Amino acid sequence: MLFNSVEFLFFFPVVTLLYFLLPHKYRWALLLTASCIFYCAFIPVYIFILFFTIVIDYFAGIYIHKTQGKRKKYFLIASLVANIGILCVFKYNNFFIDNINAVFHAFSLSLTPIPFWEIILPLGLSFHTFQAMSYTIEVYSGNQPPEKHFGIYALYVMFYPQLVAGPIERPQSVMHQYHEEHCFNPSMFLNGLRQMLWGFFKKVVIADRLALYVNSVYDDPSKYHSLNILLAVFLFAIQVYCDFSGYSDIALGSAKTMGFRLMTNFNRPFLFATNITEFWRRWHISLYTWFNDYLYTPLVIAFRDYGKWGIAAAIIITFMFSGLWHGADWAFVIYGLLHGFAMTYEMLTKKFRKKVSKKIPATLYTVASILLTFFIVSIIWIFFRAGNIDKALLVFKSLLSNYQGVSFHWFVGRRFGTHSFMFSALFVGFMMMVERFTSPDLSEFNRNTYTDIFFCSAVLVMIITFGVFDNNSFIYFQF
Repeated sequence: MLFNSVEFLFFFPVVTLLYFLLPHKYRWALLLTASCIFYCAFIPVYIFILFFTIVIDYFAGIYIHKTQGKRKKYFLIASLVANIGILCVFKYNNFFIDNINAVFHAFSLSLTPIPFWEIILPLGLSFHTFQAMSYTIEVYSGNQPPEKHFGIYALYVMFYPQLVAGPIERPQSVMHQYHEEHCFNPSMFLNGLRQMLWGFFKKVVIADRLALYVNSVYDDPSKYHSLNILLAVFLFAIQVYCDFSGYSDIALGSAKTMGFRLMTNFNRPFLFATNITEFWRRWHISLYTWFNDYLYTPLVIAFRDYGKWGIAAAIIITFMFSGLWHGADWAFVIYGLLHGFAMTYEMLTKKFRKKVSKKIPATLYTVASILLTFFIVSIIWIFFRAGNIDKALLVFKSLLSNYQGVSFHWFVGRRFGTHSFMFSALFVGFMMMVERFTSPDLSEFNRNTYTDIFFCSAVLVMIITFGVFDNNSFIYFQF
């Protein structure tokens, strides 16, 4: 079920109302049932994949806690193998087959190519798989006691606000919340609705409107002027931010209306990040911290004898897998590696850049750094948006050589619409202004009731008047 669908407009208030009407001891069952309905709105049969891993991880957590020595590690390995195995079968199987066939062809081996599997990737598989893995890892590390209540554990994996696109929560942050009784809190309820409203604004008013332009260019970049392509590259950065952070706002807000607190997944990356390292501390925070804790830190420990070059290797390996997490194609691997190389460069040149910054006015250096970071991220995102190497190379080729294509002004005026383009610019400016002076949860609006009413009313009017209601899926649903 999409957040930006008619079905969700009925689903959300009904579930929230029933949650507070039911006695506390039945609420977990309501939320688990609602989450199953929410997920089954996509491809119902795929819910059995979730059930399979939930059963394995539930018992693995119990036996990890009960046993000692090597057997304890074996239960952890069994859990990780089950989760990663499901991920490999459904997300990476055809990627592996394609590369094996390419090796056969490269060495002129007269072998019949391995056929691809005709399977559809379950929505949000990477998200709930990583959340499930964090549970058994934390139980193994002694940071989280095993959850004895099977329904509560299933709810930890399947809680509908975060089920298909995160944030990727740790068990010690949310598991206890499913046991706690949440009384109706008017202030928290209204805060949640406001954050949801802001998320809808970013999704349907900005992201889906910018998608009209971005999709047109990326569908066939060879026929457009370099300026068209460059604009599409920059607009996609804004589109993917509004799309994904908009989802996160709706997820956090819908959970908050029922008294649950999920982790902040975005913290104004384009407004305050002055380098790639800081960008990743503000962008998709739950994924960044997951890789930092479970892959990067162990690699740093393993490579500690190699000093800064060991750290560099850990960064690059981590971001290579981060890129692969996003998609089963070499374009995503390159996307991750480029971020890893950029962060490695920043790590190795930290002292030099600090000296340079002292010779330049602070404001000028900060603004230039923010703009440069946005530019670099946008260019790297070409691989992300293209989805495969050939398409990405075509975009780069067209960007660097197409000066005779459809004129820039004609394309904006006729294909995208001058007024639509101007409104989009105003909406983006409005969003940046609001997020420049507020925190991620918009809690500043709690201070003045009239300002809050005016803001929410204005946002609601913009959503109704200018929203694109085509049931466009969220970009990160594919992961």
